[in-house]
Parts: sequence; structure tokens; C-alpha cells
Amino acid sequence: MRTTPPVQKDGPRVNEEIRVREVQLIDHTGHNHGVIETQKALSMAQEANLDLVEISPNNTPPVVKILDYGKYKYQAQKKAAEARKKQKVVEIKEIKFRPMIDDHDYDVKMRSMLRFFEEGDKVKVTLRFRGRELAHQELGTRLLNRVKEDTGKIAKVEQEPKFEGRQMVMVLAPR
Repeated sequence: MRTTPPVQKDGPRVNEEIRVREVQLIDHTGHNHGVIETQKALSMAQEANLDLVEISPNNTPPVVKILDYGKYKYQAQKKAAEARKKQKVVEIKEIKFRPMIDDHDYDVKMRSMLRFFEEGDKVKVTLRFRGRELAHQELGTRLLNRVKEDTGKIAKVEQEPKFEGRQMVMVLAPR
């Protein structure tokens, strides 16, 4: 018969969960008491009406601190939320062209492409061929080279133009 291993909880060990003989103690004022017995550290924490929290479990002996665990968890949660807020997710936006695109239509698509680059997104340029246009692939190559030149100052080519079935695809990323 197998016994299930104890459930691992996330976060630091607190109070009675700390099962080592000696710990390095830092009290709630920030004063380092050095290496003392865990029971003595626990009684000091109870006298201060606070918790004994394991800060650095990998040290020998582990470093523990006397503090309010609820407040500690709340601060850690706020810090994690702040880090998530500052994170930028890079999206890939797609712009579709046709080989015989008119100048004004091209300019409109270029403006939206520039806006995507300013927002920090990558742009996937798709050039779709229909019917007999496939016989004139050099027009498509010329158009994608024109896009590459026009965006050269603000974007770099991440994936060179390549054929995928009836379309050519090129990926640009902001510099």
C-alpha cells in the first residue's frame, strides 16, 4: 500500500511548519539575533504577537524573520500584480496585400503598420495571389521589397519573404 506524500503548500513555511533545530533569526525591528533554537525563536514571535516566517530556506541554518504573515503575503501579492501590469505581451498583427495594390491603399496599410510598430507589436505581411497572378510572382517580391524598404528605419525583418501555398509571408518586428 502506498502512502501519498505530504501536500506541498506554496509560499514560505510559517511557525510550527519550520522543523529544523536551529535558525538564524531576524526580529520585527530588523535586528539580527544570529543562530538560535527554533523553539526560542517561536516563543519570541508569539510574545510579539507576530509570526515566524522562513525567508531563506536554502541557507544553513535557514533564515527566519518575525513579522505579520498576512501583511507579508499581501505585499508579495501586490508586488506580483505590479510586475504583471508592467509586462508587455507582444502580439502579431497581420496586414494583407494583393500584388496589384494601388498607391493609396498601400499608404493606408503602411500607416496602420507603423501604428502597430509604435505599439510594440510584430507585423505579419501576407501577400495573397489569386488565379493568374501566380504567374507573376516577381510583382509580389517587388511589393514585399518595397514594404521592407519603407519600414527599414523602424522595423527589422524577422522572417524573410517565403512562399506558403498561394501566398507570400514576411514577418517584421519593431527595432
